[in-house]
Amino acid sequence: VQLQASGGGLVQAGGSLRLSCVASGSSRSINLMGWYRQAPGKQRELVAAITTDGSTNYADSVKGRFTVSRDNAKNTVYLQMNSLKVEDTAVYYCAAGRGNSFVYWGQGTLVTVSS
Repeated sequence: VQLQASGGGLVQAGGSLRLSCVASGSSRSINLMGWYRQAPGKQRELVAAITTDGSTNYADSVKGRFTVSRDNAKNTVYLQMNSLKVEDTAVYYCAAGRGNSFVYWGQGTLVTVSS
């Protein structure tokens, strides 16, 4: 399975960005997709996850601001990020897997939020 993420960039605090990630290859085995992020000097953390049936999970720090969604027909997962804060600055990674485990990772896309 290959994951191709896009949509990162530079935005001012309070602004919005939308990340996209397309899965290709043996994507039929995937039921879990989501996003992690890693800020400079910090550990990678789960931002949001979504299952095939639409169940979602969010980090407390992004609840109410970020929305994860997916288009199963297109094997694509999205992350709509609103009310961005400086502390959201990080490299965002798309991830996919089965059950409760992420086993596939995409390349990161940098999100920079300026004050």
